[in-house]
Amino acid sequence: MKKLILTLVTFVAVGLFSLATAQIKTPAASPTAKITQNVGLTDITVEYSRPSVKGRTIFGGLVPYGEMWRTGANKNTIVTFSAPVKIGGKDLKAGSYSIFSVPGQTEWEVVFYTDTENWGVPEKWDAAKEAVRFKVKSEKMDFNIESLMIELNDLTNEGLTFSLGWEKTWISFPIKLTTDEVVTASITKAMAGPSGDDFYAAGRYYFEAGKDLKQAYEWIHKSNEMDGASPKFWKLRQEALVLAALNKYKDAVAVAEKSKALAIEAKNKDYERMNNESIAEWKKKM
Repeated sequence: MKKLILTLVTFVAVGLFSLATAQIKTPAASPTAKITQNVGLTDITVEYSRPSVKGRTIFGGLVPYGEMWRTGANKNTIVTFSAPVKIGGKDLKAGSYSIFSVPGQTEWEVVFYTDTENWGVPEKWDAAKEAVRFKVKSEKMDFNIESLMIELNDLTNEGLTFSLGWEKTWISFPIKLTTDEVVTASITKAMAGPSGDDFYAAGRYYFEAGKDLKQAYEWIHKSNEMDGASPKFWKLRQEALVLAALNKYKDAVAVAEKSKALAIEAKNKDYERMNNESIAEWKKKM
């Protein structure tokens, strides 16, 4: 019995000690860092861990030459773009990418990889997930960078420079942005005036909010005119509703008939039914 009690006491004591030690916080060997930078019309975020030299030989030692490296510590270094960019002469879609690299004495290979859920280099590398792979020259510095450092510099509306330094090695490469294309497209659209969808949205709002019905009709009718040879049954339906609200039932029926025919063609039973009900109602009021 005494043995059993002694065993239980020992078990509880060990458990409490383990719990206590598990609650002790210690500094991370490779603390995490996050860079968020707006440049042009693009937001760029880099999340990575920062290992330190600690007297070791890094490149050609801890990080062998010619082998794929996670480009950091712990979970992969991840860069996120809010808009499309161009790196290494190739277009990258907006989104998140892991950065892997193959360090060399005078040149590195850098890979942007679409799978960001890895802890280190993937056990099975999938070339199809390489968004871009390119080469970049490495430079030797005459001073030491103790902790891995990533910087986003040389900011302009059209691009920036991504730089990475650790120990006595430094690499950098340009990232080109799509600012000019986006701004030019925006200017062209604005100078051309409101689109058909803009007129439709404005007219529908005026109708549903009980505002100026004549103005609502003008905008929705303009939208339908702009659709030209490709009329939309839901837009015509809205125009018919506004005409009926203006007590122009004959015109409302004519537009509803067009909406109905297009709805039947599109196999949309709901709009076919709604138009049938409205046409019957409005004909009684004519």
